[in-house]
Amino acid sequence: MSDTFRALRAHKTDAGQEVRLEALTPAELMDGDVTVRVEYSTLNFKDGLALTGRSPIIRAWPLIPGIDFAGVVESSSNPEFKPGERVVLNGFGVGESHNGGYAQLARVKGEWLVKLPEAISTSQAMAIGTAGYTAMLCVLRLEQLGVTPEKGEVLVTGAAGGVGSVAIAVLGKLGYRVVASSRRKDSEAGYLGGLGAAEVIDAADFQGPARPLARERWAGAVDAVGSHTLANVLSQTRYGGVVTACGLAQGMDVPGSVAPFILRGVTLAGIDSVMRPKPDRIEAWSRLARDLDLGKLAAMTVPATLADLPRLGADIVEGRIRGRVVVDVNA
Repeated sequence: MSDTFRALRAHKTDAGQEVRLEALTPAELMDGDVTVRVEYSTLNFKDGLALTGRSPIIRAWPLIPGIDFAGVVESSSNPEFKPGERVVLNGFGVGESHNGGYAQLARVKGEWLVKLPEAISTSQAMAIGTAGYTAMLCVLRLEQLGVTPEKGEVLVTGAAGGVGSVAIAVLGKLGYRVVASSRRKDSEAGYLGGLGAAEVIDAADFQGPARPLARERWAGAVDAVGSHTLANVLSQTRYGGVVTACGLAQGMDVPGSVAPFILRGVTLAGIDSVMRPKPDRIEAWSRLARDLDLGKLAAMTVPATLADLPRLGADIVEGRIRGRVVVDVNA
């Protein structure tokens, strides 16, 4: 193990916070029974909030942000993991209260790690990241609640973002007719169609006040937006349909009606990815290896380095990032 490693670390200041590249020693890492030589990390909306300080995501100072990483086990006192094994981490407070993935080295609890399927490289794992893993959890929930391709159209909101991009690719491969909702309908139509969307519609259609019940259309939906968008999606969901909610880019409120639940039997299924039990994580990564066309990851991926993250953090919060960002922490 080298004497130092590079990390992007956030510090509390009188003016708020600042992030800077630093050389750290392994002794500055937090407690854990597995040390991972990180190869790649990624950028999620939550990471953007942490990097910019727009929301109080970071709860311990100073801290290395980054809620995801993938790499190779360097040392372990956990019997489940051996040096040389490839692993991925998503959530569990990493990058919030425990040092995260924006570093060349990470030390965490082994119970937080999942061994990567053979078919997925560490770079591909971060092209998927928490966003893609969350998208897969949404698809699994739709399946569990009976939304099959023959039931009808599935809507994906925030379609050009990380969750939306992977959800479209997975649902399309599974045979669903996917309708993508995007604020950039005209400029993103080609990209979303290439991922598997059969139709692209304007997100503005979902942003006004929702009617208690609108015309039935969606058999299911993956919503990463929240607020008025989620309320409108619920009002348009068909009898017995299912809406999975996993994001709040537009807001935490749901300014709608109970009518879809009472009169149409609609199910609103909340999707938590942060504290998800390990068996669910293993299933999601196994299904991603099987049901995501890994060849489509290149079309949705932007490469980055640790030095790029402060700028990209602001971009993702402002909605200027398409698809997924893969951060080579060693570049």
